[in-house]
Amino acid sequence: MRAANTALARANARSLVKEFITTSGKTGAHPAWDPGVVARRTLSWLSQSPMLLEGVNYDDYRRFIRVLSRGYWLLRRHVHDELAAEFQLTAALAMTAFALCVQGGTPLLKGAVAALNEQLREQILLDGGPIGRNPQTLVDLLFDLLPLRQAFAARGMSPPPELLNAIDRITPALRMFRHHDGALALFNGMGVTAPDRIAIALSYDDTRGRPIFNARYAGYQRLEASNALVIVDTGAPPPPLFSRDAHAGCLSFEFSLSMERIVVNCGNPGRRRPDLRASARTTAAHSTVTVNDVSSCLFSARSGVQSWFADEILSGPNAVPVTREDSDEGTTVRASHDGYQRRFGLIHERTLMLQADGARLKGRDRLIPFPGVERKDVNYAIRFHIHPSVTLVPIWDGLGVLLQTSRGAVLAYEAGGLPIDVEESIFFAAPEGARACQQIVVYGNAADIDEISWSFALQAPQVAPE
Repeated sequence: MRAANTALARANARSLVKEFITTSGKTGAHPAWDPGVVARRTLSWLSQSPMLLEGVNYDDYRRFIRVLSRGYWLLRRHVHDELAAEFQLTAALAMTAFALCVQGGTPLLKGAVAALNEQLREQILLDGGPIGRNPQTLVDLLFDLLPLRQAFAARGMSPPPELLNAIDRITPALRMFRHHDGALALFNGMGVTAPDRIAIALSYDDTRGRPIFNARYAGYQRLEASNALVIVDTGAPPPPLFSRDAHAGCLSFEFSLSMERIVVNCGNPGRRRPDLRASARTTAAHSTVTVNDVSSCLFSARSGVQSWFADEILSGPNAVPVTREDSDEGTTVRASHDGYQRRFGLIHERTLMLQADGARLKGRDRLIPFPGVERKDVNYAIRFHIHPSVTLVPIWDGLGVLLQTSRGAVLAYEAGGLPIDVEESIFFAAPEGARACQQIVVYGNAADIDEISWSFALQAPQVAPE
């Protein structure tokens, strides 16, 4: 309504807020007073207050401020509530914005800033990654932190150092997740990218910095050569209270050439398809190894005794050691995880090597018996989900696959002479909704073949469409 910028739209916005104030009830059982809703409403109302308060009478103004004040005190009670961990940072942001913007709020600012500093230290890691490991979190945070920085400046106050440091760390971390087409890699709850929002957020990056390539705290690696890009998940699941959107995609990766994505993860279907959310979180929905058709993480159920845990990851990889080597030949990342150790006695190790000219991505997957455990007779599948814009053609009598992009790039995939299957898959993160796509799958048995080498080799470079 603000974007419409008409008198009627502004009047409708004020009317809706006035109706909400009348019907929302008091704090308590009404969903309007859930702490997460209150925090987001506070930030929205404050940012839109020039429109919402335009020409209102004094009584309506007082009711508007009363709702904001009531929300502030509710957030103050819940900002340290561990059961609402994912809302604590938003609550602290809302409290700080309220103290800055509302007349007479200065005495509240010290406590609000203290809560904000605490949450920023906890939820933004040293390399700028979010504790929940979802790239979308960084986009949302920048759209809250940047206006808050400006609000401090407008009041003639210096922003807290923690706030400035968080912005400085977040922007390179956000660039790390970004493919060349502007979309973010699909890890741990990331769904449809809004490239315009990311471009706006990054335009405020004073340093115009480069992306992080080795984010060991966030648990990601970025390999880049020529126009080829690989982004790898090399981290353990986030703490349980921050894992409600996280996926079982350890050691999965995404691969793109210039403006086109090649290998992807399935992504988050979003609120439009909650029935698909559980499937999208499984290991099989990611471009990595699945053992015995089960995920590397154990998710809590929504019913029964586990309902207290509400979609949290209860167990998964604990140890995820990573080594990285950058040389004249290219970049090599080697990582492993123990997510299958307890059930199958196996460690999954993955090595990825991107040549310096970007013409070949080589990989090796190993299933290593844990010391003292006999080799297991279990099946596994190595999956590579392919973006819907890429066409797959089996070659070499089923021992290879040709990948053809819409812009003319051609790659060949092979797995050391092993049979390769092309199967159906689904891509959840398309702007128009879920789309059918395909996946390359190599099947094996850990007792027979515990190591498979594979590669994507560029056969013909991209050409610009006419």
